[in-house]
Amino acid sequence: MKIVVAMDSFKGTLSANEACEIVARAIGECVSDVEIVIKPMADGGEGTARAMMAAGGGRWIKKTVMGPLQEIQVDAGFVWFDKDKSAVVEMATASGIELLSAEQMNPMKTTTYGTGQLIDAAIAYGAKRLLLAVGGSATVDGGTGAAMAMGWKFLDRQGNSIPLGGGSLQQIAKIVAPSKAGNVPVDVLCDVGNPLCGEHGAARVYGPQKGATPEMVEVLEKGLEHLAEVVREQLGVEVKNVSGSGAAGGLAAGALAFMNGKLVSGIETVMQCSGLESELRSADWVITGEGCFDRQSLYGKVVAGVSKLAMKSKVCVAVLAGQVKISKQEYQDIGISDAISCKTKNMSFAYAKKNCRELLYAAAQGFARKYLCR
Repeated sequence: MKIVVAMDSFKGTLSANEACEIVARAIGECVSDVEIVIKPMADGGEGTARAMMAAGGGRWIKKTVMGPLQEIQVDAGFVWFDKDKSAVVEMATASGIELLSAEQMNPMKTTTYGTGQLIDAAIAYGAKRLLLAVGGSATVDGGTGAAMAMGWKFLDRQGNSIPLGGGSLQQIAKIVAPSKAGNVPVDVLCDVGNPLCGEHGAARVYGPQKGATPEMVEVLEKGLEHLAEVVREQLGVEVKNVSGSGAAGGLAAGALAFMNGKLVSGIETVMQCSGLESELRSADWVITGEGCFDRQSLYGKVVAGVSKLAMKSKVCVAVLAGQVKISKQEYQDIGISDAISCKTKNMSFAYAKKNCRELLYAAAQGFARKYLCR
């Protein structure tokens, strides 16, 4: 029997690799005659760089850069692949919301500048291709901070550079490209289809999650609309209504406008890099999962991507998740045989988070006893 373990991270508690190792150990200690293959997964959010590094044999290049706020410095970096001279930059390591306390969250001031520094560093290192993972951001600056770090200028009517942060976008009067604009292609790995502006855009949907008050949301929305208009008029690039351009507070739109970028599916890119499909051809089960398995998981996320690939190879799918918030009928409709929650009905979230390793181990052993020990 062959089991492929392809877990996503449990946000804020377990990395994808750690989750995979826990599940593999639990099954290996429960079933003796089994081959277990680990394939850590990600969809463009937190943990994508590390998952791709594990999958493709890359190495981590350290870099200290600006954090989500101008006064913060963070130890970040990028993943380097010698084989094709490509690099993976995960914006969450430089401009992510997990780097801030609740009191520090303010998308009027937070910036993607550090992400731009990482991109610049990867290009200087010799990258011929860049993959930019954009999940988990603390920002709504339309990618202007990242672009500034790469030499772009955003000037107000007096010819002065605008301040960093999403609250300054309405001040932009002129965009000036760097004298030597980079031509390294950037694939933006994203898992959402939100446009830059509007009801489902970056400010209205994700702004409140990043600390924006209703008043801030309106300012951010007007700023993004203004940025899109200036980009269209001065650069000839349409970003406002592009599906996925609202990812990471509009960093995806910024990549389209300022970085020779194109938007691609995060999970499909990671699966391809990992060689998951070839492993599934000879597997009996694939076990996937994440912190919270809900309806969002069915669209562009790890569980949906792995399940779709498993159906192609006629492999049984099980989901082990911190919480399961979707009906049995809904997940069986997309080909998932079973979904097991680590958190039981009467268990507090705080307890479940604190004991996530033991609970995931127990859930994996429960799966093994139910389906493999026959």
